[in-house]
Amino acid sequence: MYFLKKASIIIIGSVFLSLGINLFLTPYKILDGGIVGLALILNYLYNLKVGLMIIILSMPIFIVAWFRYRTYFYNSLHGLLLSSFTIDLLKPFRSLIDISAVFSSILGGIFVGIGIGLMLRYRTSTGGTDLVAQFVSVKTGVNVGIVIFMIDIIVILLGGVLISAHTLLLSIITLLVVGITTSLITRKIVHT
Repeated sequence: MYFLKKASIIIIGSVFLSLGINLFLTPYKILDGGIVGLALILNYLYNLKVGLMIIILSMPIFIVAWFRYRTYFYNSLHGLLLSSFTIDLLKPFRSLIDISAVFSSILGGIFVGIGIGLMLRYRTSTGGTDLVAQFVSVKTGVNVGIVIFMIDIIVILLGGVLISAHTLLLSIITLLVVGITTSLITRKIVHT
């Protein structure tokens, strides 16, 4: 029963994450942090597929996880692959909603935060810095949402430099909303 629930959560989390990125972030070149943010930067600068870039950028982290944190590797591989595939699959939805950039950054942050938070509650993730944040959270006891937030700040500052100040400002809003939403959802992580 737990396996079916976890599989359902991964699918639902991947859809929330994908819709957050495609409906709300990419139309205004807004960034999330971490590996997703780096993949979005590559998409905005070079038109590379976001999901594919997430997989490629996550490879070094997954290699380390294979040797040092095998449980996390197995728990997150399916989250990484499914969410990355879903992000690229739902790309046609990018022009479906037309709202202001500020509201888009807020709603995008809520959707992405829900997607990440749901997966983290069931000890899976999209990989990348979510996986790194899980490692740090287990070792330090710091809430995983806070760890993700700290890593994300670095990524959006990079995006602000490479893309625009407007991107930076909208991404700060998104980052705050993602961090708050993820923290609220992961307050009590389910252990197996």
